[in-house]
Amino acid sequence: MLRKAAALLAGLAALALVSATGIASNASASEAKQPAKKPKIGVTVPAADHGWTAGVGWWAKEAMKLHPEIDWVYTTSANPEKQIADVEDMMVKGIEGLVILCTESAPLTPIAKKAKEKGIFIVNVDRGFLPEAGQIADIFLEGDNKAFGRKSAEFMVKKLNGKGNIVILTGIPCTVDTDRVNAAKEVFAANPGIKILDQQPAFWSREKGLSVMENMLNKHRKIDAVWAQDDDILLGAIQAIKEAGREKEMWVFGGAGMKDVVKMVMDKSPLVPANITYPPSMIATGIHMAASVMRDGNKDKILQFMPKHLMIDVELITPENAKSYYFPESVY
Repeated sequence: MLRKAAALLAGLAALALVSATGIASNASASEAKQPAKKPKIGVTVPAADHGWTAGVGWWAKEAMKLHPEIDWVYTTSANPEKQIADVEDMMVKGIEGLVILCTESAPLTPIAKKAKEKGIFIVNVDRGFLPEAGQIADIFLEGDNKAFGRKSAEFMVKKLNGKGNIVILTGIPCTVDTDRVNAAKEVFAANPGIKILDQQPAFWSREKGLSVMENMLNKHRKIDAVWAQDDDILLGAIQAIKEAGREKEMWVFGGAGMKDVVKMVMDKSPLVPANITYPPSMIATGIHMAASVMRDGNKDKILQFMPKHLMIDVELITPENAKSYYFPESVY
């Protein structure tokens, strides 16, 4: 009897063990089938208030489509206040990474620093944070704006044969504008035959370019060339010049490679002898980099091999090479 009871108990114990093992195996299999949690990354860019930022938005959306493994939170902002609120909302939603192209540098620097202090991985594109705030972005990606200013100014000096009256139309207050303007003015200052008659902000806007150029045309009787540093500003300035009937007196140098302006260069328009590249697709590069760092849960290890600062070169567009930069199907 005792032997039979012992055998029965041993059998029941073995059965329980098998059952428990089976349950554990099923649980493990169930857990293995559960999808991994997607990293959440915020992307915030300026609203499409001019051609270049419209291009930024288009490229951002195209890049995010290529990364379904990421939970994206995307916003556009017409002003710094809206963008600050967007970033704060993203932090409430639990973003682990942030790709940001600032509307303006100064107002966005404090909120970016706050995000950094919360451990959020940051890719900053184009318009940098204020340098006095220290290292905020994990990766900073920008066009070479000093080269943009220098190369465009050198072209103007050469075309003017070192002598002429020019006016300067600046953009939105940010590191991009500062680098471009300062680099250009260094070139102009090194050529005493170049006289800067006036300098006013046009905020990378066609409407502002029109109104500011109208003011300058009323103030200055002799202008030989306009350094506009942006193609939306250029289009507004050209409208003002044509409406004033002064298109045979001067020409305009813009920038960023808008397809309509590149076509003018290609067609050898006297008003637009050249242009310079500054691709809005750089936002897509920033998004791809953020996805590659965050997607596998190895952020710290991957960051060891990532550059802290990437700079995209800019190229002068002339009638001789404009065809290579003309993409009629592009949104910009």
